[in-house]
Amino acid sequence: MKLSKKRYKAIWPFVVFCGLAVLLYISLGKDPQHIPSPLIGKPAPDFTLPDLQNHSLLSKQDMQGNVWLLNVWASWCVACVEEHPLLNDLSASGIVLIVGLNYKDVQNNAVEWLDKHGNPYSFIAVDASGDVGIDYGVYGVPETFLVDQSGYIQYKHVGPLNPEIISQQILPLIRLLQEQES
Repeated sequence: MKLSKKRYKAIWPFVVFCGLAVLLYISLGKDPQHIPSPLIGKPAPDFTLPDLQNHSLLSKQDMQGNVWLLNVWASWCVACVEEHPLLNDLSASGIVLIVGLNYKDVQNNAVEWLDKHGNPYSFIAVDASGDVGIDYGVYGVPETFLVDQSGYIQYKHVGPLNPEIISQQILPLIRLLQEQES
């Protein structure tokens, strides 16, 4: 049976629709917080920024020799409030150095926010322009990077941290990296 030209043209929208439906179905099955980073396994971008706490200059070299978390946050970020108690607990444990990257924020607002929610950060680099965030490939806040002793990014998480991510992904990787240091 041969399809007429008219019927043949009528099938194409259906074929396109089916193709788009399959792509949507595949996309819905993926974790939206897992966005691959081209920086994994590469040196963390250099930066020199003022420290929110003491106004001295802070750079990536200040963390050299340590495994450290870089947490990108802002006082205007609603999701940052969600993850912040976990960062406070992690900081209190002393397991890892936590560095904050205050992203596109007003300095006074950031200080007030930390006074209200607690300060888990050993250092807080102020990225008022957002240029360093761009260098790190930040999509939005919060985002968290795990950097090894040599300054290489080993892990990236987009969105707020939760207990499962910390216990099942971040802490085991921190321990592994710290064991390699010994």
